Amino acid sequence: MEQLFSYGTLRSKEIQMRVFRKLLTGTPDQLNGYKLKSLKIEEEFGMADYVVAIASESLSDVIHGVVFNVTLADLAKVDLFESNAYKRVKVTLNSGISAWVYTEN
Repeated sequence: MEQLFSYGTLRSKEIQMRVFRKLLTGTPDQLNGYKLKSLKIEEEFGMADYVVAIASESLSDVIHGVVFNVTLADLAKVDLFESNAYKRVKVTLNSGISAWVYTEN
């Protein structure tokens, strides 16, 4: 199994059903040394507001989210779901868990 840290839309049960066709199991966690930045992404019906994780100069900056257990096939689905404004990188969460997270491309 892989670990995926989500701080945004992937925490939504509706989005999980749309992307994975199942609900994910997760636990709260934090990502230190990152902060959220507003991001506009063009969608089918116009521009939508999202956030993206970016590395911070301060280790005291923290993003709260959920770490999910996912398969490699699930990660491939998320890669398709996330726009080209994001890239997937490996990070170490506050709990010590090594997880994938989507950051600014």
